[in-house]
Amino acid sequence: MSKKIVVVNAGPRKGWNTDTLLKEAIRGAETTGATVECFDLFQLEKYTGCISCFGCKKEKFKGHCVCKDGLTPVLDAIRNADALILGSPNYLGELTASFRALYERLIFQNLTYNLEKPCCNERLIPVLLIMTSNAPDTSYLDLLGHYQATLNRFVGPTEVFVSGDTLQIKDYDQTDWQWSMFNKENKKLRHETIFPKECEEVYKKGILLAENC
Repeated sequence: MSKKIVVVNAGPRKGWNTDTLLKEAIRGAETTGATVECFDLFQLEKYTGCISCFGCKKEKFKGHCVCKDGLTPVLDAIRNADALILGSPNYLGELTASFRALYERLIFQNLTYNLEKPCCNERLIPVLLIMTSNAPDTSYLDLLGHYQATLNRFVGPTEVFVSGDTLQIKDYDQTDWQWSMFNKENKKLRHETIFPKECEEVYKKGILLAENC
């Protein structure tokens, strides 16, 4: 039976950095014969983050968010997956609000508030978390370390991949404002030389994730 991998895109821009890296990871995973199910959080029906209803703290709903909305099929798919790939750009020093909504719902449903057994998820799966950022690669190590530790505990062993100093737009001269903060030549050069190598690396990570889950 082929492995099932769920891929969630928490970025809004088709064909750009996050989307491109996720597609490379998918391409790698599919070479192993894995089945990949993709969700685009910006294309779902209306949803929210955790509403703190505590329905998931009832025994009969253990490990299941009881809030029914656009995220429900995503959470259901992850629950039945063999591995998970998450991708999000960094906006204002955080992952996107769409990512946070999924993250809250994904983690809280497995949190028991029980010291002896804080997590009710007995089927941990490997996770690859991809973040893209306009800032350098090392700018958000603490932030990603927090996400990695929490995902490790409640979803499964998590690897983090960062693509930093990304190209934001094709032509920086076409903006109405002067984006003097950026060196447009360096941005373009990095996108043409480093980003393809990152795509290759993520492609290989997709293969390893599928082979080892």
